[in-house]
Amino acid sequence: MNILDTLIYEVDSALRTLFPPAKRMSTRPSPAEQLSDTQLTSKEKKHVAGLMRVNHAGEVCAQALYQGQALTAQLTHIKKQMSDAAAEEIDHLAWCEARLTELGSQPSRLNAFWYGGSLLLGAIAGLAGDKVSLGFVAETERQVSAHLQSHLDKLPIDDKKSQAILSKMKEDEEQHATAALNAGAIELPYLVKQLMGVVSKLMTRSSYYV
Repeated sequence: MNILDTLIYEVDSALRTLFPPAKRMSTRPSPAEQLSDTQLTSKEKKHVAGLMRVNHAGEVCAQALYQGQALTAQLTHIKKQMSDAAAEEIDHLAWCEARLTELGSQPSRLNAFWYGGSLLLGAIAGLAGDKVSLGFVAETERQVSAHLQSHLDKLPIDDKKSQAILSKMKEDEEQHATAALNAGAIELPYLVKQLMGVVSKLMTRSSYYV
């Protein structure tokens, strides 16, 4: 693609991420598709919606992160790896959006902010070199996996639908981390990891409510 084609494609990707359709298509069926919904109390429903809103915001960030890295990656196969991972994350967006709808809720109103910041971080990581970029992916996915496990522990025990979605998302994120390591990811400095953790907590706490 030429520069104009690339620009149009990236803008279209951003709009599709930030403005969910009535029903986003996914390449894989939702893990919760065949499960019956459980009667939750209003308090439980609000809590689960908050958790799913946070996870949806995390997937928005992942889309932007992979998009930024793919734009600045130096090697063709690394660009493809980033694009393939982003495509798989679209399934996560669709599953989270469907669950939010079932819970009578909606995605975070702060998603555009998180998207812009993640896109910039991804582009900077890509410019730093493919091994650094892959290291950023590996650490991000490790933190996301830990974050998903914490949410699994916080879900109501009878909410099998949300549990199924988050369990499959966690499995996918762990595979992304492993793929990045196998492709040559380097270990990021401790301070960088800590900074990533701080930003993640800020996103988590704000998106739970808004």
